[in-house]
Amino acid sequence: MPALEIVLTCIFVLGAIFGSFLNVCIYRIPGGMSVVSPASRCPKCETKIRWYQNIPILSWFLLKGRCASCGVNISPRYALVEALNGLLFVLVLWFFGFSWTALIYALFVSLLVVITFIDLDHQIIPDIISLPSIPIGFTCSFAIPWLSWLDSLLGILLGGGLLLVIAWLYEILLKREGMGGGDIKLLAMIGAFLGWKAIFPIIFFASLGGTLIGVPLMLIKGKDSRFALPFGPFLASASIIYLFWGEQIINWYLSFYR
Repeated sequence: MPALEIVLTCIFVLGAIFGSFLNVCIYRIPGGMSVVSPASRCPKCETKIRWYQNIPILSWFLLKGRCASCGVNISPRYALVEALNGLLFVLVLWFFGFSWTALIYALFVSLLVVITFIDLDHQIIPDIISLPSIPIGFTCSFAIPWLSWLDSLLGILLGGGLLLVIAWLYEILLKREGMGGGDIKLLAMIGAFLGWKAIFPIIFFASLGGTLIGVPLMLIKGKDSRFALPFGPFLASASIIYLFWGEQIINWYLSFYR
């Protein structure tokens, strides 16, 4: 196997291992539980999961999606989160190489994975994730060559402030809450890691994705405009798209006006 493929495989495995921990965070953080203890166990029979039953991705297939002790079904999403985080780690390495920037954005995409699945399950974005990540992202801007501390600070202010204004106007015009405070804090966090220039493209990508997915879901479910669709996953997905391909997409779009 060529050296590059070996390196990428190792990074994928590393990402999947971290993804296993992200599954713990996704399950426990909304309930206010510790992500450190107790050790992983079956949610039904509470039998401790042994190390060889907790190998990322592989264990789910080897156990045929069931608990080894009680036989209860285990969601395939556990393996999906591990594989997704592994793939994201590979993309981070591919785009940023072995650097401090790669470590920072590996953390960033992992945070987005946790936020996405918690928001899908509970329609909340826990403050314990988003709020500390804002100063962390700002501090990391000093280690990212193309992101100045001022760009990061403006990203925080613009990201949080813009959604706050949109939410305020929505509530005034339609007399109901249309966007939660979690989304506002999430976009402030995104601005801290990506800078202010990322805010408008991310909102556009997220809104486009929400429209393309949300409208068909409302039609299928027969819901009206009050149908609650969490916006956090769309912001997270749009941020990942912007992180890896944002510059190319923007340049492609601007090429039509040259």
